[in-house]
Amino acid sequence: MLAAVTASEVAPRSFVRPDGKEKVTGAGRYTADLNLTGQLHAKFRYADHTHARIVRIDPSRARAIPGVLAVLTHEDVPDVLYGQLVQDRRLFAKERVRFEAEIVAAVAALTPEIARQAAEAIEVEYEPLSAVTDVEAALAEDAPLIHEDWESYGGDAELGRNGNVLGYSTIVKGDADAALAEADVVVEGRYVTDAAQGVPIEPRAVLAQWQGDRVTVWSSTQVPFGARSGVAEVLQIPEAHVRVVVPLLGGGFGSKCDFHFEGHVAALARAAGRPVKLVFSRQEEFVAPAQRREGMVIELETGARRDGTIVARRGRLVLDGGAYCGEGGFFAQLAAMHACGPYVIENVNVESTLVYTNNQPSGSIRAPTAPQVCWAVEQHMDELAGALELDPVELRRRTLIEEGTEGPTRQVFGPLGIKQTLERALELIAPDGELEEDEAIGVACGWWPSFGNPSGAYVKLNADGSGTIVTGAQENGSGAVMALPLLVAEVLGMEPSAFSILYQDTDAAPYDAGSSGSQTTMNNGRAVVEAAREVKDRLLELAAEELEVAPEDLELVEGQARVRGSPSKAVSIAELAGSGAAILGKGSGPVPENPPCDTEGCLGRLGFESFLEPQVFTHAARVKVDRETGVVRVLHVAAAHDSGVVLNPIGADGQVYGGVVMGIGQALSEGTQLDADGRQRNPHLLDYKLVTASDTPRIDVAWIETPAVNGGPNGSKGVGEPPTVPTPGAVANAIARVLGTHVHRLPMTPERVWLAATGHRR
Repeated sequence: MLAAVTASEVAPRSFVRPDGKEKVTGAGRYTADLNLTGQLHAKFRYADHTHARIVRIDPSRARAIPGVLAVLTHEDVPDVLYGQLVQDRRLFAKERVRFEAEIVAAVAALTPEIARQAAEAIEVEYEPLSAVTDVEAALAEDAPLIHEDWESYGGDAELGRNGNVLGYSTIVKGDADAALAEADVVVEGRYVTDAAQGVPIEPRAVLAQWQGDRVTVWSSTQVPFGARSGVAEVLQIPEAHVRVVVPLLGGGFGSKCDFHFEGHVAALARAAGRPVKLVFSRQEEFVAPAQRREGMVIELETGARRDGTIVARRGRLVLDGGAYCGEGGFFAQLAAMHACGPYVIENVNVESTLVYTNNQPSGSIRAPTAPQVCWAVEQHMDELAGALELDPVELRRRTLIEEGTEGPTRQVFGPLGIKQTLERALELIAPDGELEEDEAIGVACGWWPSFGNPSGAYVKLNADGSGTIVTGAQENGSGAVMALPLLVAEVLGMEPSAFSILYQDTDAAPYDAGSSGSQTTMNNGRAVVEAAREVKDRLLELAAEELEVAPEDLELVEGQARVRGSPSKAVSIAELAGSGAAILGKGSGPVPENPPCDTEGCLGRLGFESFLEPQVFTHAARVKVDRETGVVRVLHVAAAHDSGVVLNPIGADGQVYGGVVMGIGQALSEGTQLDADGRQRNPHLLDYKLVTASDTPRIDVAWIETPAVNGGPNGSKGVGEPPTVPTPGAVANAIARVLGTHVHRLPMTPERVWLAATGHRR
């Protein structure tokens, strides 16, 4: 039995965010708010074809328009193929366009209106090609190749590329076929999910200015160091000549995790000899980024004994990667792990395929692949429970992983509290009385890995005794960076409010991977603690000289260095900092390694063969279904999480509230609709239905704090992505309990729910 560790035992505390006031008062400046003297405005000319050969591009009419200072096509920039895992993309389309919003040309002009007029004036002649927008059709032997020259692209050898197959990953454990043949019960299911968008309220914005041979780029990116590397690569300049600064960032949800548009704007600014600013329209924000939640086809077959033991799972997953790889090449492997879920399964055979199509490229949207696969797996678990004549909760009690059990790649798990999250969520969701007619409660469990990445930070004390934290970590609204003063203050015996934060500037701070993967606390938190310990050692050294005692006899408490057992014999930290001595610490923290596992017989090894310090969780949802219309109303969600030790309770709770609301949107309304030619039909907020405040149910949050052995500071883990993972599955299972049948298409729109309620499946 795992002991729950309360936050008070490691002295975390709720903390008012330093960036809060400027955001809520409107004083904060985002990238779109910035303006430079003499700046121009950028607009792009998009393909407007999902698949076509470029016959001719003629920008002469655009260049002749008064007020236009630069027009660029592929001929005006270095011919560079780039990409994190596969080098399959150019800054501007050359010879072929592969999705509707591929950039063919870019314009810089005196006003946005002139830039728009010039972009429309660029003449582009196309030869239309057959578009492949159905992900399973892309796998057919006679399917047109999205990338005819895919073999010439550089890329990770482990991806398993072949034709339209962008990535292929398998998990093989034991003999699933034999185990299924001997199982008492076998259940099969097919689940299909639409693509979805991140929809941050702040649209993408970029501003670039050259000074000599150096460029400064202000960008609404979650990965400033990745953006710096990308600009240097596509423009063929030294990385040291690129500085990326991120002003306040108005959300991202992963959709701002990849480099792309910074290169176009920097190229325009260089060509025009003046600063250039780009701000996306809402429609562009939907169609142009290479970041959307991938659509999937998920087929599962699971065999079990009568007692609920899961003897085998066979899975087939097909993921729509879209037209380019971007940073999502590892998604097939990640999805395969989620197809197993946080359950003990004796034999596994899962194959997961990431596929090129002529759709918008996919990328990191909050917990990539996990909500969709969890939605399918958790419905599948309820269907298995029905076949076994077991209560779905009881089946989970018998099969959830715990310390000492084995995962799908034979990883042996350390301490984790998923079974406790199940019981706590059930306690919180329990109704006061009987459920009303057409109401039901559904439950879903899930897991998400921690990510070990390199990260760095500096901590310095100023002459007045205040401190400054200099970090490469990126703050996208989660509050992870804003909580760093809590960690430093704990080490130095100071108040968190004594520290300011300098961040989101690649010239000022050491490297960090960016705001993705819920990794900031995990990695930059360790770096900040290590830097603070260097400062502590320096303070104790200076205080020892001042007080004429040994450093080991001193402690840092309440802003003082004082002798242990003699509180009156002390010197303030402000006095030490004001002495003129340099008090500076630096840290990076060792990067934790993934736990050992056995991947013999598995393909597509890209770093997720095992899950480092899994974050585990259970959500329970109470819903009401209108059978006549198919409308579903979520009334109450209980969310119980084990994310290690909670450092900042108010910040952690806020992440869960937001994640649950986002999960409800994914469950019921959010999905990209395509027309017959593969163009998006709903690229705007009128028809892309987000959950609003009026749709938000009661949300109860609970924490099961099992300290991470190999995680972040004080046994912490991440928390940003998990809350969105199990919510669609919990809602789906509640709907199924009302209807007596499951909805196998996500999102579960009123039409789809009504079709299921009336005995139709589509």
